[in-house]
Amino acid sequence: MSHVGVGPRAVMRSVAFLTAGVLAVPALAGCTSEDPAGKPLAEQDVAAAARARIADGGTLRWAVDSVPDTLNAFQSDADATTTRVAQAVLPSMYRMDETGSPVRNPDYLESAEVVDTEPKQVVVYKLNQQAVWSDGREIGAADFAAQWRALSGKDSAYWTARNAGYDRIQKIERGANDLEVKVTFSRPYADWKALFSPLYPKDVMGTPDAFNDGARRSLEVTAGPFAVKKVDTKSDQVVLTGNPRWWGEPAKLDKIVLRAVPRDERVSELVAGELDLAEIDPETADEVTLAGAPRDPATGTPLMGPEGSPARGPQGRSAAEALRSWAVANGSDEDAAEEEILAREERREAAAKERRRQKALSGFEVRKSLEAAYTQLALNGSDGPLADERVRRAVARALDREKLAEAVLKPLGLPAEPVGSHLALSGQPAYADGSGALGQQNAKEARALLADAGWVSGGPVKKADEGEKAAGAEKDEKGDKDEKKSDGDDGTYIVGEDNKNGGSGDGGNDDAKDDAKDGADRESGEKLSSGKNTAQGGAPGAYAPKGTAAPAGSVTAPLAKDGKALTLRFVLPSGPGSEALRTVADRITDMLKEIGIGTEITKVPDESYFKDHIAAGEYDLALYSWPASAFPATDARPIYAKPVPAADGSLNVAQNYTRVGTDQVDQLFDRAMTTLDQKEARDLLRKADSRIWAAAGSIPLYQRPQLTVARENLANAGAFGFETPVYEDMGYLKKGAQGSRPSAPAGTSASSSPSSSSGS
Repeated sequence: MSHVGVGPRAVMRSVAFLTAGVLAVPALAGCTSEDPAGKPLAEQDVAAAARARIADGGTLRWAVDSVPDTLNAFQSDADATTTRVAQAVLPSMYRMDETGSPVRNPDYLESAEVVDTEPKQVVVYKLNQQAVWSDGREIGAADFAAQWRALSGKDSAYWTARNAGYDRIQKIERGANDLEVKVTFSRPYADWKALFSPLYPKDVMGTPDAFNDGARRSLEVTAGPFAVKKVDTKSDQVVLTGNPRWWGEPAKLDKIVLRAVPRDERVSELVAGELDLAEIDPETADEVTLAGAPRDPATGTPLMGPEGSPARGPQGRSAAEALRSWAVANGSDEDAAEEEILAREERREAAAKERRRQKALSGFEVRKSLEAAYTQLALNGSDGPLADERVRRAVARALDREKLAEAVLKPLGLPAEPVGSHLALSGQPAYADGSGALGQQNAKEARALLADAGWVSGGPVKKADEGEKAAGAEKDEKGDKDEKKSDGDDGTYIVGEDNKNGGSGDGGNDDAKDDAKDGADRESGEKLSSGKNTAQGGAPGAYAPKGTAAPAGSVTAPLAKDGKALTLRFVLPSGPGSEALRTVADRITDMLKEIGIGTEITKVPDESYFKDHIAAGEYDLALYSWPASAFPATDARPIYAKPVPAADGSLNVAQNYTRVGTDQVDQLFDRAMTTLDQKEARDLLRKADSRIWAAAGSIPLYQRPQLTVARENLANAGAFGFETPVYEDMGYLKKGAQGSRPSAPAGTSASSSPSSSSGS
């Protein structure tokens, strides 16, 4: 999901993407201590190996969450498996590198550059002369033009999920020869590198019917190292085989089978030998690590406890035979002895089954990194207590983000650094820690903000039977009913380095310093978002007056205003694999309790969590994730844009599910999207981020962990981190060859044994 064009961009621009994550920023030549972008917190972990050490042939059975409803990445129901297929079978002009930056893909593109800026921006693409579609036709201007027309937004017959960037193209022409494509823009567009990744053939993009229906279950024409052999909905799998017309390095594998396997069934499939690669939860990672533990040197079996060792009686008799003989000889109850024998046999059988399970898992290893996505706490600013910016800021100032990151990442031996930006992750060129605009965790100042907003500690609260509910508390009956179920998986909801040297020499974070000093940006007298279903009109003032004392009484005494307790609805999904969310939600609840804010946790079914609660605005607090993008000006704008009234009178929030936004943030995004000066663009994005922090509509918490289990001899596959997978290089090592693994990051445990207290 970290891949240019089909990962976060497909996610972020979809109407409502539920699995889940802009400037043409270049790859960094190198990071210095003054560079606020820093370095990626973790390397990818794929058992990297040179192609010469990988055997030819073999099948990779790769667990995915679903068989996609469409193979067209530009449709609203495209998902993560759509992305995987597109990466393996279609052209992408640019790929993502280890810093989360776009780099030219030489298999398709010899060069691409801006050749004119006046009177119009013109980009000329020079294509690889060997690049052809699987039907033998050259990849060329006709394909570029067909994709532009389909995604420009001018023809409503195309059911597209997004058109950002394509709507700025004026025309596409053949260049000096068949290998050149000349793209002229009607308006400057800094993120031109985001376009045509993936690139579909004109057969798919040429007509509305072909676009809407032709590529949903099959792709007849492709141009990657693999081709789509079949989408098998009965067997819940997509089968990819080698493309005989591929001109690049030939694929090492014969076949990739993407199998839809529920996460709670993956360990069983691994044990049964039905999978080779799968993303897993921490509990499964624990089990795989245990299976690889030291073994008895004499027997070669894992060291087991007493129950795992076969017990033998005298003269070679079994323990069961000895027990029966003893019982008869001593007049004991033979029936009781038989029951004990059966119980022992059951325990022995269970132990034998566990040994077989561990032996099956011993051929796998856990590979881990940090995903190109981060988890945030979303605060719904449309109405209720959180419509007041001071209350949102108080919630944010109550959070110890370092402790929340540690709770999830430290047990995994991964860097436990809170995320300091809404728009990029550590190591990406646009990254800078803008959290100073909000201020550090401080319970005393948080309580002062609440006091200024009128929330009084120990104030009178009307009884529930008077027909009043606690402020912000609306118990969801369906969610309450499902509360007994297991919690939800944050990884299903990807929509979406604490750098202390924020104000570095590039000027990108000077703004954050100013915001940290006075609390919020007030340029041009602007008020940050707070009012109901609007970006403005909230109570003025982000801070209590200087010197305001914290409310008297107990720190944990609940707050009240106008007879209503300050209680916030905290909505979580109820599907499997939510241990991390539960841990984080519980800790946030405790932190808020310290400043007098109550929370009411409601668990709802996965299928309704996003659509019926997050997108519908039926929550006060929620945890979900956004993917990182190489093009934040384009991809992040709809997430933080100020909601605007639609023609029918409703409020168009785009993907801004917190309903918090400002005109100035929108203007900064627009300026970053149009400037071709990359340093200026980064500075504008960092200013926008500091204002998003100050508005306190969403609080980034931590970069999501990425845990995968892979066969020990599988190379160039696993936890990919920022980088786009290289599908043609995946394969099984030759006998005696080994892949390289990253060393443990500084300050983390070298142990690969994860704890069950973590997850996404």
